[in-house]
Amino acid sequence: MRVLVVYCHPVPESFCAAIRDTAVDVLKARGWAVRLLDLYAEKFDPVMGSEERRAYNERAPEDPALKPHFEHLAWAEAILFIYPTWWYGLPAMLKGWLDRVWATDVAFKLGKGRITSLMTHVTKVGVITTCGAPTWWSVVVGQPGRKTLLRGMRALCARRCRTFFLAHYLMDASTPRTRAAFLVKVRAKLERF
Repeated sequence: MRVLVVYCHPVPESFCAAIRDTAVDVLKARGWAVRLLDLYAEKFDPVMGSEERRAYNERAPEDPALKPHFEHLAWAEAILFIYPTWWYGLPAMLKGWLDRVWATDVAFKLGKGRITSLMTHVTKVGVITTCGAPTWWSVVVGQPGRKTLLRGMRALCARRCRTFFLAHYLMDASTPRTRAAFLVKVRAKLERF
């Protein structure tokens, strides 16, 4: 299995980095081919300019910096997103990556009022996130990040695409013990992914 790990956190020593490292270790131990995409480390530009937006419905962006990202999507059979939930949703960097990379002629084709997926080779999508809010409050707010990735983006993937969502809630009040317990959950989830 070929898995693209899309990692998005600006702080190298964050707990999300520990999640990332655990995830990559487990997936490699399973014999999976892993590509790690660290959006902040590579200084990905999440801003879609006016010309790119004007051409969005017609063709893929021509920015050469996006080409490797398009190739990663074409290569992946599974995608794992690891990020912090901020203001109940995706970090702007990750949202910008979705806007610019899951583009016309890359993730889908437009034609005659229809969207045709170009991502049906992706059979698994997983999300691991941290969140300062409690579970109940995230549910009340509607979990926009979860819905964006596991409903919106997943809709372009294989018909029987398997998904999972794992969140460490109350992150701001977490302790070394709760974080260690969460990493055990991450390991167990990815051993079955």
